[in-house]
Amino acid sequence: MEGFEVVTMEEAASQGQIFVTSTGCSAIVTKEHFVQMKDDAIICNVGHFDCEIDVAWLNDNCEKDNIKPQVDRYTLPNGRHVILLAEGRLVNLGCAMGHPSFVMSNSFTNQVLAQIELWTKTKEYPIGVYMLPKKLDEEVARLHLSHLGVKMTTLSDKQAGYLGIGKEGPYKPSHYRY
Repeated sequence: MEGFEVVTMEEAASQGQIFVTSTGCSAIVTKEHFVQMKDDAIICNVGHFDCEIDVAWLNDNCEKDNIKPQVDRYTLPNGRHVILLAEGRLVNLGCAMGHPSFVMSNSFTNQVLAQIELWTKTKEYPIGVYMLPKKLDEEVARLHLSHLGVKMTTLSDKQAGYLGIGKEGPYKPSHYRY
C-alpha cells in the first residue's frame, strides 16, 4: 500500500471525493457515510453485485435526479448531493461497455479449450481443480495473434534444444505464472 493511506470508511467518508467499493461484502457505504460526504461525491462499485452501497436507503430517503443513463444524483436530507454510478451495480459493466470483445474472446476461447480438454481426456482429470495446461493457455494466445496483426516465430531445432522444450511448446514450465 505504498503511497496510500489506509483508513476506515468512517474516516474516509468526510475526506474523499470519489468512492469505489471493491470488497465483495455488503453494507460498505451506508447512510452514515453518505451524510458525511462532500457535496457531489461520486460513488461506484466494482466489487460484488449491488449490495456494497446502500442504494435502497438512497432511493427511500433522497430525491433522485437522473443526470444521464447510469448516472444518478441524489439530494441527501442534509442538502448535499452524491452521484451514484450504475445504480450501485458493477460500474465496468453499467457505465462502460464491459470488457472489450478481444478480452472476452480470449476468456471464452480459454473456457472452450478447457472444456474440450476435460471432455476428451477424462481419465487424466479425476474430480478436482486444475490449472489450465500451458499448452492450452498458449494456444489461446496463438489463436488471437492475427487479430493483433502479428505472427509467431517457430523455434529452430537448435533453439528448442537449448531451451529444453518442444518446437511447438509449451514455451514456459507449468509452474510459470503469466
